[in-house]
Amino acid sequence: MSDVTSPTPATPKITAPDVNTFARIDVLGLQVKAQQVWPDKTILYCAPVLPDSTCPACGATGGWHDTFTRWFTHVPVGRSSTKLQVQAPRYRCRGCGKVWRHRLKTVAQPRSKLTRSAVWWALREVVLDHCSISAVAAVLQTAWGTVHDAVTELGQQVLIDLPDRLEGVKVVGVDEHCWRHTHSGDKYVTVVIDLTPARDKTGPARLLDLIEGRSKQVFKSWLNAQSLGFRAAVEIVAMDGFTGYKSATAEAVPDATTVMDPFHVVALAGDKLNRTRQRVQRELTGGRGLRNDPLYKARRLLHTGVNLLTTRQNTRLDTLFASEDHAEVEVTWSVYQSIIAAYRDKDRTAGRRALTRVINSLKAGVPKALIELAQLGRTLHKRRDDILAFFDHPGTSNGPTEAINGRLEHLRGIALGFRNLAHYRLRSLLEAGGFRPQLHSHL
Repeated sequence: MSDVTSPTPATPKITAPDVNTFARIDVLGLQVKAQQVWPDKTILYCAPVLPDSTCPACGATGGWHDTFTRWFTHVPVGRSSTKLQVQAPRYRCRGCGKVWRHRLKTVAQPRSKLTRSAVWWALREVVLDHCSISAVAAVLQTAWGTVHDAVTELGQQVLIDLPDRLEGVKVVGVDEHCWRHTHSGDKYVTVVIDLTPARDKTGPARLLDLIEGRSKQVFKSWLNAQSLGFRAAVEIVAMDGFTGYKSATAEAVPDATTVMDPFHVVALAGDKLNRTRQRVQRELTGGRGLRNDPLYKARRLLHTGVNLLTTRQNTRLDTLFASEDHAEVEVTWSVYQSIIAAYRDKDRTAGRRALTRVINSLKAGVPKALIELAQLGRTLHKRRDDILAFFDHPGTSNGPTEAINGRLEHLRGIALGFRNLAHYRLRSLLEAGGFRPQLHSHL
């Protein structure tokens, strides 16, 4: 056995509580003189530590004139709000006679009712913990507008207006997004996503901007508004089947490669399969599908990938396609499954060849009865280069764009809807702009 004994750990020193440090009042340049603790809030009576006696007019030193009182909302303790009653002096200049208040610059922004620490706390709650402005205002026991103005102003300043926020963007995703479900006004916007981190596997995709409208001109104007360096760095633009986005890309960033991502190609083929099933259903029954109609019962089964089907599901499909009345659905289903299989092929070269064969076969000729399949063939042939470009640029997909759209839907649910698009844009950028590292560095 070793004769060396391990040192006894030092006992932590117990000191008297310091409310200035505990409530983080010291960082505001204040000192607590007294306190009142209520069940739902705490009131701290404070005074400035350092004077502000330099005359703002002539620079001479002033003397005490009288005292004024200001109230601030500070960082809460748990769910209990903290209010500060600050008594500060007013000064009179000995030279020019000017009277001025202690400006309390370290406590809060001019005319703000929230301390600087409270604003940072509110911004963290909104961005990191996905709280609504109403929930934050309820904890602080202050008005919704006070919290909203403070959070959006600070968020705009330290997160959104960062000079290097658009640097390093090489892969851009663009899609439309419905920001409100009402009949008044335009309800669609264009979202622009940075897919570079997702492609390079360095982090999640992030929202770059949210623009009112959904058209070629909207996206083109946004691209043209960016710096020449930004446009020169963009290598790939991932999009859906809307040709307006493709035209805008070709004109604003002509050197970039346009990619129609698999999500929208498969969704397009799935839509044609669904329309074929509905048309055949109407032709056979004279109306919409009922609960016990074979085609209606198989509506979800038809969209399941072949490699995911169970034995029972395969048997159901064999029974469904045994009827000659369902031949058109079977042909469209076969094309749909071929597209999925091409994208799922681990060998990208083989997948590209397989999808090329599908596009060529649809272009070569489709029976006139298969209206939906013919439409699909024309679309795939028209966007052929964009569709096949996916196999040359692995990891480029608009899937993360759809994920961010889902986060924005969740944001609207948290806020119980938005009526102001400017507020929605700011909150969306704070929610999905990828600001967590920057925000953590400020806390």
